[in-house]
Amino acid sequence: MAVDMKDYMGGGRDNNSRFTPPPTPDFIKNFGKKAGLIYLVIALLFITIIARPFVIINSGEVGILVTMGKYEQTPMEPGFHLIIPFVQRVIIVDTKMRIVDYNKEEQAIDRKGITQFSPISVLDSRGLPVEVELTVQYAIKAASAPMAIATLGLNWEDKVINPAARDVVRSVIGNFTAEELPVKRNTIAQLITEGLVRAINRIEGQPINLISVQLRNIALPEKVREQIERVQIANQEAEKAKYEVEKAKQVAESRRIEAQGIADAAKIRAEGEAKANELIAKSLNANLIKLKQIEAQQKFNEALSQNRDAKIFLTPGGAVPNIWVDMKGTNEKERISSKEGQ
Repeated sequence: MAVDMKDYMGGGRDNNSRFTPPPTPDFIKNFGKKAGLIYLVIALLFITIIARPFVIINSGEVGILVTMGKYEQTPMEPGFHLIIPFVQRVIIVDTKMRIVDYNKEEQAIDRKGITQFSPISVLDSRGLPVEVELTVQYAIKAASAPMAIATLGLNWEDKVINPAARDVVRSVIGNFTAEELPVKRNTIAQLITEGLVRAINRIEGQPINLISVQLRNIALPEKVREQIERVQIANQEAEKAKYEVEKAKQVAESRRIEAQGIADAAKIRAEGEAKANELIAKSLNANLIKLKQIEAQQKFNEALSQNRDAKIFLTPGGAVPNIWVDMKGTNEKERISSKEGQ
């Protein structure tokens, strides 16, 4: 059985074969009454998306409210803020630490917040070219951000940090010769830091906080480097020779002290012996000498009792001579000689 599409859609035919349209739904009948409200909601959504009457400020940032071109002096804190579209706008300023790096090497790090330039080319006191690698860390003060942006503009870094760093480096390096730069590196770094602090503090309101200045490298001309290397080698050889001479002096002094000690010891011994002899000599008296004579006579008498040919000998022995007796007489020597002959 064939189905008429018009019948399927809700229509029909009357007895005279005329088409009757389907009834209109209620939501379509009421659309005309609510159309104005719907159009208003759509318009508001469109304006909200396009005009953005709000702003979200993240941590580490502040907002500067600009009303009809006038900068508000009080910064907007992180958070959600409503503004008047087409009348007000907000400038977001990053208050986190920022870096200007004067370096010939590529940085393998996130480039956000980092500005890189080539090394600063300057001249020393004799006009020789020198390249200085420097890193400057700084941040804009949150409370002073509106005044800084109003005075210096959004490109305040290019107007302040970069020119100040180049001027200070040229001024400092120009007071030294190329040969002095490696030797006085710490002094130069301190002078550059002090110069940058003065330059930034001269800005009205002092809106910038200088965190640190790091002197990375001072690249000297090739001829100057070779000359410095030759001087360093010569200084090292001179220091080595000086060390050898000092070592030889120390050895000689040690030997002299040792010899002096030996001589002093010998002198002390001699003085001691002389003192001992002196004391012994002082201890001698007539009775002691007489006693020694009696002892010698007694020994001699004992020898004579055994051998009429015995002899007595005196040998030096300090203040009192040593006495010894030869018991062998002529007869005994003869007996010894006869035995050897047999």
